[in-house]
Amino acid sequence: MFRTMMKSKIHRARVTEANLNYVGSITIDQNLLDEVEILPHEKVQIVNNNNGARLETYVIAGERGSGVVCLNGAAARLVQPDDIVIIVSYAMVSEEELTVFKPKIALMNDNNQITELLEEEPPLTALPF
Repeated sequence: MFRTMMKSKIHRARVTEANLNYVGSITIDQNLLDEVEILPHEKVQIVNNNNGARLETYVIAGERGSGVVCLNGAAARLVQPDDIVIIVSYAMVSEEELTVFKPKIALMNDNNQITELLEEEPPLTALPF
């Protein structure tokens, strides 16, 4: 049996752009993608903390070190620059792999820099405010 598990998460990234006139997808800084092991063209789910919108799209690699998180095409209608989003990718994991499987979670600051990189998410994750 396989289970669909969270593989990677970029937690509380700030949207830098919303480009309605692009073909589609989300552009993410390549450095961030490398840290959480998300590949270009990989399917991701986007959750907008500001308005509750949820959508699925695929990833385009953005310029390294730019901090870019840009929703493109129709998805641009569901975000505004400065919205806070959670970006999640999933993987099919076999029962045998579950004992060693460790997702990558990047906790972000307001400048889309990683403040902490986790290999598993603690229960009831909460951020201090």
